[in-house]
Amino acid sequence: MYLALNRDVAAAGLDPFEHFVNSGARKGRVYKPSYAQDGLVTIHDSSFRNETSFARAYSRGLAANEQIEFNWHWRFHVGLWAARCASRLSGDFVECGVNRGFLSSGIMEDLDWDTLRRTFWLLDTFSGIDTDGICSEENDPGASERNKHHFESGLYSSDLESIRVNFSQWENTRIIVGAVPGTLDSITLEQIAFASIDMNTAPPEVAAMEFLWPRLVSGAMVVLDDYAYHGYRNQKLAMDDFAARYNTSVLSLPTGQGLIVRPPDY
Repeated sequence: MYLALNRDVAAAGLDPFEHFVNSGARKGRVYKPSYAQDGLVTIHDSSFRNETSFARAYSRGLAANEQIEFNWHWRFHVGLWAARCASRLSGDFVECGVNRGFLSSGIMEDLDWDTLRRTFWLLDTFSGIDTDGICSEENDPGASERNKHHFESGLYSSDLESIRVNFSQWENTRIIVGAVPGTLDSITLEQIAFASIDMNTAPPEVAAMEFLWPRLVSGAMVVLDDYAYHGYRNQKLAMDDFAARYNTSVLSLPTGQGLIVRPPDY
């Protein structure tokens, strides 16, 4: 690890232990990453994890997730930052792909949600990927196997009652049960400031973006959970195509996420 993080030492053929003891430690050379989880290894600053506000929000997200820890700290940090930015704009919040409510619960805890006087629209089948609809094997090869894997791994939950109980803490939420795009018309407000798209499959994610785009206010934040994540390339290609059609682009993040900031119309 020391050689990987100090390429000049590796190039010189030096012994990493001797170099660190003799000079590396004194010069502040790093020998381990500051963050190594969820597919991301970095030596960069990750002190956001020590912030009281982050810890409180993440703890609330874990409570929603039945204390199942996937070590999604940096992804959560991105979502939280985007939501904080969006809270300064006019418009509601939307999450397509809620599952147990890990991210959305943390966001609402962080923003003291009911004081904002806006609605958080929470859309999900709450039964996994809609393999009988838009995500049929014809439109999304491998969806059934991916769905099975997510349930077996504990990633997905179908306990809708416990999910309703989790969100009962806040007044201004709307849980919409069913598959996207069929449920999108349930969103009645014409202004959206924040959207989280996390349905683990391309067809409904593109459909959600098509619906949301004209409703996103200028500067609105859209977090794409799987955009650059390993094993989800179809979603990246589909969202790149969507972005190109609307003359914008997706910021690819090392967390595996993607970020779109809605530009103003000209």
